[in-house]
Amino acid sequence: MPSFDTVCEPNLPEVKNAVENTAKEIGTRFDFKGTSAAIELKEKDITLIGDADFQLVQVEDILRNKLTKRSVDVRFLDKGDVQKIGGDKVKLVIKVKSGIESEQSKKIQRLIKDSKLKVQAAIQGDAVRVTGAKRDDLQAAMALIKKDLADMPLSFNNFRD
Repeated sequence: MPSFDTVCEPNLPEVKNAVENTAKEIGTRFDFKGTSAAIELKEKDITLIGDADFQLVQVEDILRNKLTKRSVDVRFLDKGDVQKIGGDKVKLVIKVKSGIESEQSKKIQRLIKDSKLKVQAAIQGDAVRVTGAKRDDLQAAMALIKKDLADMPLSFNNFRD
């Protein structure tokens, strides 16, 4: 039976490369000379450090540009709150989202069920598997999911005939 999986997975090697390129640019830019501006990646958390809020905004802007150049959707980034750390320094932790939350997967399942397409959606961990009898129905389901859930960086894989 034809099927596909709806997933929310960033390309982590590209995220790592974008963070490294951002760190390199911070080191070479004149406006960051002599400041504590820095960026680091630990597992799925990107930490931005700067002297002031405006510096964090600049570093975040550089990061977003590098991610966009590497074809990584910036909707994967979940920005936290700015925290004050020792002295005049501030820190911002950005989480890289991975996997579909149960709330969102239920929303996808309900959307497919209400669409009257001849497909079924099943939640499997952090992915949603959609099965149907015809390939055309599955492609219509993909289009429906992309149109109605445009705020999520969803992708489709494991398409089987």
